[in-house]
Amino acid sequence: MPYRFEFDSENGLLQGRLYGRVTSEELKDYYQVGIKCVAAKQPRAGITDMTSITSFEVTPQAIRELAALPPIIPDQELLRVIVASSPEVFGMARMFESHGEATRPNLHVVKTCREALVIVGVPSPKYQPIETSDLDDAAK
Repeated sequence: MPYRFEFDSENGLLQGRLYGRVTSEELKDYYQVGIKCVAAKQPRAGITDMTSITSFEVTPQAIRELAALPPIIPDQELLRVIVASSPEVFGMARMFESHGEATRPNLHVVKTCREALVIVGVPSPKYQPIETSDLDDAAK
C-alpha cells in the first residue's frame, strides 16, 4: 500500500500521500480509500501529495477511468489540489484534471506542497494519521 491519509481536524484538511512505486491498481485503491476518508472526516478541502512517488506505473486509460468516476470529494465547491513535482506525474495529473473538469471545477494541479497550502489557505497544517481500521469501523 504505497499511500497514507492524514487529517487536520482544526482546518478540515484531508491529505493523501502517495509514495514509492505506484501502479494503476494501487492508484484505483487509493481513490476508493479516499472516498471512505471523505465520508468519515467531512473535509473542507483535500490535497493529494504525489511528490514522493519514485515510479509511476499508471496507464493513461486508468487516469481516464478515475476521472470518469464521481469525485472523491463530492461537493464541487470544495477545493482540491494535486501536488506533482515530477514531469511525468504532473502530466498525468493534468490529464486527470482535464478529463474531470465538469465534476471537479475546483481542482488545481501544482508542483509544490507550498503552492497547495496557499490554495487551501492553511499555512501550517497539523495532520494526524487516519487508520484504515478506523474507516472500516466508521462504515459499519
